[in-house]
Order: sequence, then structure tokens, then C-alpha cells
Amino acid sequence: MHSGILFVVSAPSGAGKTSLVKALLERDQGLALSVSCTTRAPRAGEQDGVHYHFLDRERFEAAVAAGEFLEHAEVFGNLYGTREPDVRAHLEAGRDLVLEIDWQGARQVRGRFPTAVSLFILPPSLGELEHRLRGRATDSEAVIAGRLAQAEDDLHHWPEYDYLVVNDRFESALDDLRSIVRAERLRSTRYPEWIPAQLGGPGA
Repeated sequence: MHSGILFVVSAPSGAGKTSLVKALLERDQGLALSVSCTTRAPRAGEQDGVHYHFLDRERFEAAVAAGEFLEHAEVFGNLYGTREPDVRAHLEAGRDLVLEIDWQGARQVRGRFPTAVSLFILPPSLGELEHRLRGRATDSEAVIAGRLAQAEDDLHHWPEYDYLVVNDRFESALDDLRSIVRAERLRSTRYPEWIPAQLGGPGA
């Protein structure tokens, strides 16, 4: 059994990352979603331990000081982070795992897991991104303006990723994500011990 693959997925707010990852997980039972920690309040319908581990700021900062987090960052005034022991347990058990995090977290993860596969989801344009953010009808004008400014900054980090997926049409973007996952599972470097054993050793 080979180790699981760590997929890191990032995107600017409003690009459709959460919806795409949810659909990807529904169609691929071999993938699991890493449950991050956050200091923000739960939204309607969110459950602790399912959508996030909801921590107060004091507990979160204590975990950072103890070195528990693989990555952590502050986004829009709230702290987010991923527990490293949880990630390693999944991968060592041979399970593929998806981390849905921003570029700051992705950069930290690549430092600890150089073999992680990183994907960046792009909107078709900034105009469409603004349209999607306004279409949520849940944020104030000030919040929307802040998210747009942050999105423009986030978009500058696309060269740091292995793959780019443009979410113009949802199903096409989802097909792209599924293709990337399938291709990564077929890399010959993921089977250094299994292949020789099946073929009777080198030179067989």
C-alpha cells in the first residue's frame, strides 16, 4: 500500500472552490476532506467536527504555540488552521486527502509536504467574480469590497500551483478536477515497491 495523496485546493473568495470540492468528494469515494480549525462563528447548518473544528481564539493560539498546526493563517479577521497529526494519519493509512485552504496555507503545506499536489481555481474574470459575490446576498457592501480586494491579491499567487482550473462552467471545471486526481493516482513514482514486486523484480 502506498501513502495517500495530499491535494491542496485554493481559490479567491467567490470562485466556487467550496462547491467544486463538495461535488468532487461526492463523486470520488476515495477522497476525504480535511476538517480545518477556525475561530469564526458557525454559519447556519454548520456542525462542529464536520464542517470545521470551531475554537475560540485562546485555544487556537495555544495550539499554534504547541506546534500542532501544519498551516494556519488569519483571513478576514478569523484564524484558520489544519492539524498536522490528522493529515499524517490519513496519508499514512493510504487515504487521499483534500485540503481546502488559501495560498498562505498552501505555501506552508508545500514546505512540509513537498509531494503535495496543488490546484488553484480561477474565476473566468474579475467581473464574474464580483457578480457571484453580490449574488450571495449575504454580505454588506463593505465586506464585498474587501473580498474583491483580497481576491485580486490572491490571484497573483496562481504561479505557485501545479494546476489551474478555470471555473467558467461548473461541470467542465469539475471534470478537470477529477481528471487531475485520476492522473496523479497513476503516476509511476507512487508505486516504487509495488511494481517491481508484481513484475518479479528489476529486469524481469
